[in-house]
Amino acid sequence: MKYDVPENGTGEMANAIARLAGLINEAGLDCECHSRLDQALSRFVTLEVGPAAREHLTNARLQRAHIRTILLFLQDLEEIGEAERDSSVYLDFAHLFDDIAAIAKGGAHSMQQLSQLAALSSRTSRE
Repeated sequence: MKYDVPENGTGEMANAIARLAGLINEAGLDCECHSRLDQALSRFVTLEVGPAAREHLTNARLQRAHIRTILLFLQDLEEIGEAERDSSVYLDFAHLFDDIAAIAKGGAHSMQQLSQLAALSSRTSRE
């Protein structure tokens, strides 16, 4: 099983918005124009970042649900011994642990992306 996080260009979006905010600040615009551009950028961030943030949070929650389901199967570990006749049972459990690791990596990636988006939203709302 492979659980990839959908790539939506979070890092690229964050970089582009940060560059744009920097250009606005360096442009030396009059107060009213600068303020209006800041407001427009803030609205843009809200419109673009909100859906991406929700997508990452939803993905992390989905990964948690997948892990919870696999943990149900791992309860069967209590019923096997160290000398099973069918040694493939050990590999089956190994695969379950591998699946959890891959799923957790996807969830961690989503949370890292969410952290970037939250920082970006916070930065643009203060400027």
